[in-house]
Amino acid sequence: MELKTKINAEDGKQDLVITREFDLPIELLFKAYAEAEIVEQWMETKVLKLESKKHGSYQYETTDPKGNKHRFSGVIHEFIPKQRIIKTFEMEGTPFGVQLEVYEFEKLTEDTCKLNMHVVYESVAQRDQVLQLPFAQGINMAHNRIQEIIGKLK
Repeated sequence: MELKTKINAEDGKQDLVITREFDLPIELLFKAYAEAEIVEQWMETKVLKLESKKHGSYQYETTDPKGNKHRFSGVIHEFIPKQRIIKTFEMEGTPFGVQLEVYEFEKLTEDTCKLNMHVVYESVAQRDQVLQLPFAQGINMAHNRIQEIIGKLK
């Protein structure tokens, strides 16, 4: 099965470019990243804090199948509704360092849009470690959940 979310990882670079088109108005896709109640649904995680604004921060908590809790958090550096979010991402208790994430929301038509993500890791090795995980399948599944959950709000 072809993944709808596309990941471009150039050899020797420490970043990824991720793109996905959605059958959603741009306003609704943006809400999927800005509103805690919606984030909890598609990420299947608990939102402990989400300040959707410039200089805001966030903290999420998820529980693995063994019952262990994992937290991830970051700082929101730019927040322009329906256009762009720039934030850091850090998962506590893992060898992965802080990464920088740029989300750009692009309107295609009244009912469709595109998400362009640029993720920068601390090193090429760190990025390559992430790509060894089921990363592509995971982000595609998350984007599928956004489409399904937000699609019901249309």
